[in-house]
Parts: sequence; C-alpha cells; structure tokens
Amino acid sequence: MQKESLTALVRHHLETASTASSGRSAHTIYGGHEHVLRQTLIALRAGTSLDEHENPGEATVQVLHGRVTLLAGENRWNGSPGDLMFVPDSRHSLESVEDSVVLLTVAKRR
Repeated sequence: MQKESLTALVRHHLETASTASSGRSAHTIYGGHEHVLRQTLIALRAGTSLDEHENPGEATVQVLHGRVTLLAGENRWNGSPGDLMFVPDSRHSLESVEDSVVLLTVAKRR
C-alpha cells in the first residue's frame, strides 16, 4: 500500500507555485497513462488559471485550499475548501480566486 499526505503536498506545492513563473505546481498522486483513474494535486497562485480545455473523461475537482471558479461556457461554479465540483463534459477552465490547491480526479475514457 502507498500513502501520501495531502496536507504536506498542499504546503509544498503552494510554495512551489508561489515562485513558479506559471504560478502553478502539480503532482500526480495516483495513476498515469497506464491507469483509467488519475488523481492530480494542482496548486495555483491567486489570479492564475488552467486555460480552457477538453475533458479527458469523467472528472471531479475537490478544493483542498483557497477558492476557485470552474467555468464552462456561460456557467460558473465557485468552490471553497471541502467542496467537490463535478466537471462538465464540455470545454472548461479553472481560475484561482486566491492561492488554491485542488485535487483533480479523472476516470479517463478508453
């Protein structure tokens, strides 16, 4: 069995994102190309975003720290710590309202 401390990862990746030119830092906790399920921790400095993109499969975003906004077309959903957001099956983006960390879970289409 493998174990990861999300609390430690949140701290580490917030620090990394704060000094990165992109304002982001990410770490795949579980999965990858050989798995259907993939979980990635993503830290975003306030005011940065993940540009609009397609969904690789069913996905959720769990907000671990900060506040984010998920956008899809004219729809907007605000997320705070403890919120689980269901990513729509359409082009979407994610904006960081303040320094934030989310756990992206994707079940990729085969």
